[in-house]
Amino acid sequence: MTRLAGLNSNTLELHLMPLRDLETWMWTEACQILDRADQLHRQFFRPVSIKADQPNWEPPIDIYQTAYGFTIMIALPGVRPEHLSVMLEHDHLIISGRRSHSACAESHILRLEIPYGRFERRIDLPAGLFEISTCELTNGCLLISLRKT
Repeated sequence: MTRLAGLNSNTLELHLMPLRDLETWMWTEACQILDRADQLHRQFFRPVSIKADQPNWEPPIDIYQTAYGFTIMIALPGVRPEHLSVMLEHDHLIISGRRSHSACAESHILRLEIPYGRFERRIDLPAGLFEISTCELTNGCLLISLRKT
């Protein structure tokens, strides 16, 4: 057994503990960077040939399965109800619309992280028949309940 001068097993454990914390912190940071890169990729890296009437961003969603179907929450802060469309087509739920930019002409943009313009989110549904039972825009989130028929 090799012994390090001045270190016993208790001191060695104390010296290694910060390395575990550092490793956890590094993995957490790496995962957050990957998530942010994925968001930026979806938001900004679109083919150059996109026309003005095509969507240029996708809103984030949460999907919950219930005993009766699905509940879907779509984050759409700043989107007016009249600029929103929800369609159920075969095995897809399609949410589309537009978020308008509210900056006045005299302002200079210092930072622009919120996506604006036309959006669309297509959600694949499992096999079966569904109908929209509720669709409500509250506190910047669109809450949709799908019921199995």
